Amino acid sequence: MADTFPGVIAFAFMAMMLYLGALIRMRVPAVQRFLIPASIVGGAIGFVLINTGLSFGYTSDDFVAFTFHFFTLSFMSLVLTGSPAGHSSGTGYLRGGFWLAMLWTMSLVMQAMIGLGIVLAYNQTAADSVSPYLGMIVAHGFTQGPGQALALGSIWQTNFAIDNAASTGLVYASFGFVVSFLVGVPVARLIISRGLNNNKKAELAKEFLEGVYERAARPPSGRLITHPSNLESAAFHIGLLGLAYVLTYAWLSYVQTLLDGVTIGDVPVDLFVSFDLFFVHGLITCAIIRAVIDYFDWGQYIDDDTQRMITGTAVDLMVVGTLMSIKVAVVAALFVPIMLTTLLVTLATIALCFALSRTGGQYGYERALTSFGCCCGSTGTGLLLLRMLDPDFRTPVAKELAYFNIIILVTTAHILIGIAPILPGLNLWTVAAVYGATFVVAGVATQLVRPEARPEG
Repeated sequence: MADTFPGVIAFAFMAMMLYLGALIRMRVPAVQRFLIPASIVGGAIGFVLINTGLSFGYTSDDFVAFTFHFFTLSFMSLVLTGSPAGHSSGTGYLRGGFWLAMLWTMSLVMQAMIGLGIVLAYNQTAADSVSPYLGMIVAHGFTQGPGQALALGSIWQTNFAIDNAASTGLVYASFGFVVSFLVGVPVARLIISRGLNNNKKAELAKEFLEGVYERAARPPSGRLITHPSNLESAAFHIGLLGLAYVLTYAWLSYVQTLLDGVTIGDVPVDLFVSFDLFFVHGLITCAIIRAVIDYFDWGQYIDDDTQRMITGTAVDLMVVGTLMSIKVAVVAALFVPIMLTTLLVTLATIALCFALSRTGGQYGYERALTSFGCCCGSTGTGLLLLRMLDPDFRTPVAKELAYFNIIILVTTAHILIGIAPILPGLNLWTVAAVYGATFVVAGVATQLVRPEARPEG
């Protein structure tokens, strides 16, 4: 049985880093001050252990697959989760979600063009040139997160010979998570200190700082669906997610055989049904399953709180795996363009999100801070920053994020599905024109469709 342990111990190593990160968050004031999540603390420790040879013989490559699959699982689980009570209607939520989606769309194309510009400028002075696509992948690392950066980077490496695309995307994703908290937390404190947030109950409570609930304040964690004599409820929900994963795998395996050898121009059509884009097809599968569940009124057999816990757990494991997947050699070889791109993308994203806060209506500061978190990490990062300004989610922004996650799939479909997978095979001037037009249209939309009027004063 000894040969069965490597994969299991690698997973256990990741889980151990999460536990260690939580203990440090509980005890170290500096970590609490910046609200650094246990996944980032633990991932950073894991990164150090891997690169100092104290990781049981594991290397950064051993955690790449975990990052990819937990990213996919997190979004598939999110789609399987039902809408919050009272959230099925309301044009106010829709308008707010649309505004957030437009800002996110602007960020995606803006970051890509900044990355492209920096690498092209760097190549004018450097002895060894860098692929411009290693600059553009910053958008998928920052605005979309590690899973998308890894998926697209893998496609670019395999089909277009863009060396280190996946590793570079993971580096950007890791830096994005760090930036979201290093910048977002001080900004949140500043907004609260000036009384600019709407929810005046905002405060940094002890349990929020330490990341652990006191015994008497521990909230319930969902309701049981299945009787324990039959099956644990958590296992039941994981089984549903497993069903969606298997169906997606079967679909991709089948359709690849149908499209094998088919091309459009020089681009193989089966590229769009590649396993590297598993998460896209997984989202569609889960959307269909959820629609069937809602149609037959089977939602009573799914506890949304339990499903959200599965989503959150997958996100935590994805983040820690991302940091543990960073290759020091890639960072060292591309240190100057990576750091320049990270710095300028961060500054531009700050400027974009907070400059547009004035068009964000009464909850402009809440929406701007949430958007910044989403544009540098993930929806979960944005939600955590929002919680600083709105601890009990009394503003509508948290609910608007549900619409936001759906709208961005539409507003960026031409990029995420049509362009990004085959980007290195397209003319850069054409790509730049499409990205520029997308930025302008989304910018105009933020001015035309405002969530609500901003009160004077």
